[in-house]
Formats: sequence, C-alpha cells, structure tokens
Amino acid sequence: MNILTVSAVALSVNIFLGIWRIKYRKFTFKWWLLIHASIPLIIPLRIWLHTPAVWIPLFIGLAVAGQFIGNKICSK
Repeated sequence: MNILTVSAVALSVNIFLGIWRIKYRKFTFKWWLLIHASIPLIIPLRIWLHTPAVWIPLFIGLAVAGQFIGNKICSK
C-alpha cells in the first residue's frame, strides 16, 4: 500500500508540474525548477512511509512519465 501511495503521488504531482512546465522556455531556471520540484515531496514521503529503496527506480520512472503526460496534455 505504501508503494502505491508514493507511486500515485509521484505520478500525479508530476503531471501537474508537466502541465505547468510547458509555459516556460526549455533549460531556463523555472523550467529546471519545475522538473525537480517534486523531489522534496517524494523523498520525505518515501522515508516517512518506510518504502524500501529498491522501489526508487519505479518512483523516478513515474515522475518522468508524469512530466511527459503533463506535457502532452497541455500541448494538445
């Protein structure tokens, strides 16, 4: 259950950030900040819920997928 919680947060937060990121030019400070903005939320959540470190690649993948999905939602 903890893995699903962190996974859902990683994906949903990054979809929102991906939508917001499309408004900024690539490689600017705000663009970079929006890509990394979910990290201070996901890491403490993972530690607080005692999620094993073996699941970190899944959370990173979901964060990247969320950014991609958010970008595609806003592009259309």
